[in-house]
Amino acid sequence: MRISISTKMIFLVVSFLLTTTVFFAKKSSSLFESVLVQREEDTNLATVTSRLKEVEATLLSAKERIEVIGTLMAKKSTEPTKVSADADNDITLNFNKDKTLVSLEIYRFSSQGMELVSHKVKPEVLTQYKLPANYIEYIRTYAPFPMRSVAQKNIEVVNSSFPIGPPLITIGIPVLHDEYGNVSHIAIADISLGILQKPFSDKSERTLFLTDKNGMVIAHQNEEIALTRQKFSTSPIVDKALKDSSKLPQQTQFTDPESHKIWIGAYSKSPFGVIAFSQIEKDKILEPAQVVRNETINIAGSMIAIALFLSFLFSISLTSPIEKLASLIEVVSKGNFDVKARSQVKSNDEVGDLAKAFDHMTDGLKERDKVKSLFSKFHGSSVADDLINNEISVGGQNKEVTVFFSDIRGFTAFSENRTPEEVVAMLNEYFAVMVGIINKNGGVVDKFIGDAIMAVWGAPKEGPDDTQKAITATMEMRKALFALNQRRELRGQPPILIGMGVHCGRAISGTIGSEERMEYTVIGDTVNITSRIEASTKAFGADLLISDSVVEKVGEHFVYELAGSAEVKGKSEPLKLFKVRGFKHADGTTELISTPYSDYEKGHVDKVHVA
Repeated sequence: MRISISTKMIFLVVSFLLTTTVFFAKKSSSLFESVLVQREEDTNLATVTSRLKEVEATLLSAKERIEVIGTLMAKKSTEPTKVSADADNDITLNFNKDKTLVSLEIYRFSSQGMELVSHKVKPEVLTQYKLPANYIEYIRTYAPFPMRSVAQKNIEVVNSSFPIGPPLITIGIPVLHDEYGNVSHIAIADISLGILQKPFSDKSERTLFLTDKNGMVIAHQNEEIALTRQKFSTSPIVDKALKDSSKLPQQTQFTDPESHKIWIGAYSKSPFGVIAFSQIEKDKILEPAQVVRNETINIAGSMIAIALFLSFLFSISLTSPIEKLASLIEVVSKGNFDVKARSQVKSNDEVGDLAKAFDHMTDGLKERDKVKSLFSKFHGSSVADDLINNEISVGGQNKEVTVFFSDIRGFTAFSENRTPEEVVAMLNEYFAVMVGIINKNGGVVDKFIGDAIMAVWGAPKEGPDDTQKAITATMEMRKALFALNQRRELRGQPPILIGMGVHCGRAISGTIGSEERMEYTVIGDTVNITSRIEASTKAFGADLLISDSVVEKVGEHFVYELAGSAEVKGKSEPLKLFKVRGFKHADGTTELISTPYSDYEKGHVDKVHVA
């Protein structure tokens, strides 16, 4: 049963739109959800990191102030006669000057135990809350401070807030050591909780809070939670953080045991023993994705209805001339370029323009077919003149040649992130420089293999110093690449890194192929080894490697050093490879050629193993 193109077109369009709509709605929603979740995870991680940095900076500043005052107080309690009146005044001045400091105690540790040897407090703070002078003793009784941990050279931070008193955190640090390096005196300071509460006070859908190493809240978006010293150690994210030995910021998803809602959170630990948390409900994150999915379905339904009607109208006027053009394409595909589409397609619209373009195409194909049959045998060959003059025999000759391979490092990654136009422009600029140097030094570019260049010295014509010219060309390439990269960096473009390999030996040079397609090239084991040497540059982190055969020929003209040996695929014996550093002049002086791109980080190469 014959089905018309219009029927097929309507069916295909509707089916495609319907399938695409369903797929797009699900895929876009899923992708949007994953993007939203990833964004919130990244935001959580960035938030806890930034908040923890603020906390660490605050605690470090407080620690430094406490150390200064605490050390003076400890020394005064130990050797009161050696502490001057000026030092005593400094203690009082610094203590009173610090607006966040409420109380400072100095404890001495000895074989008899722990002893309070000095104590300062700001009575006006206690008076403001109508508290007795011994309120700090009350705190130490009902919120015991881990002094033994401080005596073991740790820094401790504890929430010491109570409903009846000022919001406080207590910080303990060691201040004096005995002759054996053991902590002899520690300072216990009570400071205003506000200095840690501020970074966590922003109101948003995201919950931010800070706990000590036991899970007790020190700062929270809801200040009441911090003031009542609530313990969050049963929270899944806090429990995980307390058990986690890693010091790096971590992300997690967890289910709240009470509400059964999924949360996305992150936490980060500080050397001060505090942990910063950021968390947000997953449902709140995904609300925009749900709205987008519903709107997509509604809009897509309307568009399908419109597309169905328009497809029907359009197909009637389109399918007939398209079918005619399709039949003409069948004729052209068989090699008949004498058809005239415009005489058979009379539409005065885009389809008519297409018929005109079709005729231009067939005219071009006819000319191209003539040119192709004449020149396809010499596809880009730089030795076409020699072939025409019969100076090279078909079938090849065994010659001593020097082969060069180069390749751009990271070209695949570069191409993936650039438009084709940018890639071609980069290659053209690069090839223009390198090919000019090869030609200048008597080499012949055999072929381009993507971003790679293969060149040969000694074929089709031999010279007495082919190998020396080849290495000279590589040195000039090194300098030219540096100049090219400077121009690229001025244009805001990334520099180009290359690897070059040079080897010399016997190879077959000549034309290979058939009567329909010929190509001049050089083949043989020498070419294969050169390719492996170029690949080895990545393993050795060098822009140029040469074989020992090359060194034997031109070693007296260049400065080189042994790079090492490499086991390459296809060779039973390791290749002994050398790095070329510069020229040796006739007068005995050397000229080193080094650029920022001469050496780079070593990498792994599948077919190369450094021996």
